[in-house]
Amino acid sequence: MDEKLIEKEVKENKLYDGRVINLRVDDVLLPDGRAAKREYVEHRGGAAILAIEEGQVYLVRQFRYPYREVLLEIPAGKLEAGEEPIVTAARELEEETGLSAERIEPYGIIYPSPGYTDEKLYIFVAYGLKHSAAHPDSDEFLNVVRMPVEEAIDKVTSGEIKDSKTCYALLKYALSQAAK
Repeated sequence: MDEKLIEKEVKENKLYDGRVINLRVDDVLLPDGRAAKREYVEHRGGAAILAIEEGQVYLVRQFRYPYREVLLEIPAGKLEAGEEPIVTAARELEEETGLSAERIEPYGIIYPSPGYTDEKLYIFVAYGLKHSAAHPDSDEFLNVVRMPVEEAIDKVTSGEIKDSKTCYALLKYALSQAAK
């Protein structure tokens, strides 16, 4: 049944090859045989990590240029070439918050915007947090925010937290706790 939905790539057309993204406009054949074009952004992917300790979640507040807004998010960053997502998550947790984890477990994979990018975000959860000093990248300006998990979940449901990876992680956490 799903075979009738598949589009076939005829020709790959890369328009831009960047440091973070590539832009493509590929020629495809639609399931009914007609030709079409598909524009999208290639992205290496990223990893994010939910860190909760004693009912408090660690978030970062940072300016996101495409939206011209300061957003509240779980620590995250892009995958480096050849890097495993769990390594990215651990690195970003330490760089952005100064926290390290005794144990990190997968928490899911999300597709943040499947209409125009192939980006995958690997979500993890951290256990057994240890504290040290944060050391963000030189071009990264952020504030670490520690708040009760319930308050963060309220910010998701009220629309104050808009970031998809953060919404996913916090709501999944809330549902897992409700099921206990």
